[in-house]
Amino acid sequence: MQPLVSMHGINKAFSGVPALQSASLEVAPGEVHGLIGQNGAGKSTFIKVLTGVYRRDAGTVQFDGHDSTVTCPRDAQATGIATIYQELNLVPLRSVTENVTLGYEPKRMGVLIDWPKAHRRTREILSRFGIDIDVRAPLGSYSTAIQQLVAIARAVSLDAKLVIMDEPTSSLDANEVETLFGVIRGLRDAGVSVLYVSHFLDELFAVCDRVTIMRDGQTVGTRNIGETSKLGLIADMLGRNPEDIEAAGMTEFGGGQAKLGEILLEAKGVSTGNRLLEFDLTVHRGEIVGLGGLLGAGRTEAARAIFGVDALTKGAMTFKGAPSAPANPSDAINEGIGFLTEDRKAEGIVPDMSVRENLTLALLPKLTKNGQIDRAQEKELVEGYIKSLGIKTADMDQPIRELSGGNQQKVLLARWLATEPDLLILDEPTRGVDVGAKLEIQAIIRDYVDKGFGVVLISSEFEELVEGADRIVVLQDGYSVSELQNPGITENALVKAIAHHYEREAAE
Repeated sequence: MQPLVSMHGINKAFSGVPALQSASLEVAPGEVHGLIGQNGAGKSTFIKVLTGVYRRDAGTVQFDGHDSTVTCPRDAQATGIATIYQELNLVPLRSVTENVTLGYEPKRMGVLIDWPKAHRRTREILSRFGIDIDVRAPLGSYSTAIQQLVAIARAVSLDAKLVIMDEPTSSLDANEVETLFGVIRGLRDAGVSVLYVSHFLDELFAVCDRVTIMRDGQTVGTRNIGETSKLGLIADMLGRNPEDIEAAGMTEFGGGQAKLGEILLEAKGVSTGNRLLEFDLTVHRGEIVGLGGLLGAGRTEAARAIFGVDALTKGAMTFKGAPSAPANPSDAINEGIGFLTEDRKAEGIVPDMSVRENLTLALLPKLTKNGQIDRAQEKELVEGYIKSLGIKTADMDQPIRELSGGNQQKVLLARWLATEPDLLILDEPTRGVDVGAKLEIQAIIRDYVDKGFGVVLISSEFEELVEGADRIVVLQDGYSVSELQNPGITENALVKAIAHHYEREAAE
């Protein structure tokens, strides 16, 4: 069968620095094809060459049996290529219909937009995703997840032969992900190809037929998804031996029994209202305590309570042996608590500020004397963390928005480590980063705990909780319902602990 997409010997350099070197990719008609690799592996550059954003320096590109003449994204759309980028390219102040039909509005008499027809078409397209919303309302009035699905719906509506999806599930919950997978399978059944870019390896096994792996700007292999494993894909991405990775574990948290010190934090019967109803937690120095549970179980709400974001309505906490009830995050920071939030973009980085400014943001009161920032001390501190955490940046004054997701996350982690907190709360610390950055961040966390500090770890990846946490407290509907102790926790045990309480609730 002739490939729909055939790219061979692709080279692309920026200012003489190679981004792609003899890279290749083939996507068959009606195939869901994964594209993976660490940040900087060349995935985005490869896609931009295919869609005409970048002009290749060498190599051949064929689409649907013909030499590609695509020189810009509009050419790509006209050819039959639709791209959904991780950063949504939508117009929030415009209606849902306007966003879905932009540039392709149905016309009356060849001039006037036929809005009733446009609204009907939009509702029909969204219904394929199980979305029933007011299409006349501004897109920005809906959640990020809805906006993400609208972006996907727009791409699907263009009758594309190839739909490129770049991290499409980054803002979706579990039910929305399943809806998306259903649409992808429907596209495949209709003969439409999908190029699926994701850091979540489990998604590849759920929806892809084949996967191409990139490393350092080169294609290192293409695998049939049914003939490979997660371990094999990670080994390909990192250029490491699978046996070495398996021996060390799939994370870099390391093994061994925690060396417990004194109790740092103790929470009893804590509630902040409807989402957190009765929560118990104890954290010692020298241990990582995981919070497990499904989406909406109350994990983030528990973190917000500890950090003083949400006020306690009942219950009590102690921190370092003294009563603790921070009225705001400043109080929590002064007590010795840090909080790496879940949403890096909305609640973490300040995109137009530099690496230096982002890293020292929580430390400014300590760096300021007589209203002036001690620049020498600031420079020494920032350079130290850039080196020790392996942050890849041109210099400390580079805007943080220009860094990869993994390096942005390292800067945020450094921000809190710089405050030297006794307790560090980490909400999804490795979400949206590549495998290499994930392993580095996990190693940093373990090293921090081994120095006698405490960590509360929230992660939707059971594997990360099982290998990383010394204990796991399971939450359900705002209640802490059980606790598991390492060594000995397995993913199956964690799943059963979560499912048990939902099954019991259903029986009652």
